[in-house]
Amino acid sequence: MTNVTLTPRRPVEAPGEAPPGATPDKPGRGVSRRFKSALGLLIPATLVVVWEVGALAGVISTRSLPPPSQIGQTILDLARAGDLGNHALATLGRVWWGFLLGVTVATMLGAASGVSPLFKRLFDPTLQALRSIPSIAWIPLFILWFGIFETPKVLLIAFGVFFPVYLTLEGAIANVDRKLVEVGRIYRFSTFALIRRILLPASLPTYIIGLRGGLGLGWMFVVAAEFMGASNGFGYLLIDGQMTSRPAIIIASIVLFAVCGKLSDLALATLGSRLISWQDGYSPGET
Repeated sequence: MTNVTLTPRRPVEAPGEAPPGATPDKPGRGVSRRFKSALGLLIPATLVVVWEVGALAGVISTRSLPPPSQIGQTILDLARAGDLGNHALATLGRVWWGFLLGVTVATMLGAASGVSPLFKRLFDPTLQALRSIPSIAWIPLFILWFGIFETPKVLLIAFGVFFPVYLTLEGAIANVDRKLVEVGRIYRFSTFALIRRILLPASLPTYIIGLRGGLGLGWMFVVAAEFMGASNGFGYLLIDGQMTSRPAIIIASIVLFAVCGKLSDLALATLGSRLISWQDGYSPGET
């Protein structure tokens, strides 16, 4: 008697039907994503409308708090005069170089402190003490050492960027799963290979959060940096608006700080999400 093996018959797919197990592309998925992204603009747009209506109704004093239309006109006038580009490039350049310097030093010291207990015992107490010093306290000393040109401004921003990145990377490396490190030691990885192939990739998601925190502080520190005798930049516009009693200039500078800071954070977050696209983490709202 012949043994016959019966193979389950695969169901015939209708034309245009997705294969079993595949996730069909929903036509409204792109629209839904755009809608969710637009939700972040709901509160700012509502505040702007209420602010403008309150100013037109006389509820808000336009002398001390100009309406959004006047602030937008002020920014437009700066752009037409060519001043907006100069101020934006000056501030962005200071933030960029300060961020780059702070991240570089923080990454080296944070990795060393996370890997080497001896290094951490030697240097971490001093770094923690320096972290407690307010940023404003460094301004007179930086001016005395480096003058009033670009060097003290960049160093002050780098000082602000350094600590969030250093602390985050150190903590991330310390919290790497011990089993991963043991696997590296089984394969006899050198210390450098262990850092490059296990510790840094495992700590990358937390490290990116530290980078975003450092960038945020960089934008905060650039305000203090541009108070040090700057002749351009958004911080200079703040001082100029104060000295000439023009609240529209002051608020326009604050708006420009907010917009540039948000755009730079969005760019860093987008880059970070691509670097950790391999991570299968929980995303709220996913089904």
